[in-house]
Amino acid sequence: MDDKQIVDLYWERSETAISKTAEKYGRYCHYIAFNVLHNDEDSEECVNDTYLNAWNSMPPHRPSVLKTFLGKLTRNLALNRYKHLTAEKRGSGQLPLIIEELNECLPATENKESIIDNMVLVDVFNRFLSTLSVEQRKIFMRRYWYISPVKEIAADYGMGESKVKMSLLRSRDKLKHLLEEECITI
Repeated sequence: MDDKQIVDLYWERSETAISKTAEKYGRYCHYIAFNVLHNDEDSEECVNDTYLNAWNSMPPHRPSVLKTFLGKLTRNLALNRYKHLTAEKRGSGQLPLIIEELNECLPATENKESIIDNMVLVDVFNRFLSTLSVEQRKIFMRRYWYISPVKEIAADYGMGESKVKMSLLRSRDKLKHLLEEECITI
């Protein structure tokens, strides 16, 4: 079933929409949630909450790209759950590492975890991503959107971890330079 048909099911308020969504995008959403939470139970709960949020937002919203819409819902839910779970203790997993890596090239803000979602910076990030090679873009997005470990990225793309780390360093430097050119305070 294609995405348009699935979205139409949501608009028709057919419960089949959720099962078709789970069938087509369940693993994708679980991957995103697990990379943030590192716990199958919490990740599965986030995925189920994604389906509920999709159900509640369609209608009136009709996403143009269902996969991206579901990925963003899952990511935001997982980040919120992560914040809740680590409110009283220092976080573990990839998220603190990613925030630390990006810290030197992100604009000053109260909440660095949500910086990519900040509408003011969307244009700058899009321009930045368009300057990267396909390989660099894939590595950057896997690390900072999907929150994938460096080791996993290296294995998936058949390269050494040092090459992935160097690519990420160069991309962050390029992003920092672009933000400085745009007079965005770092």
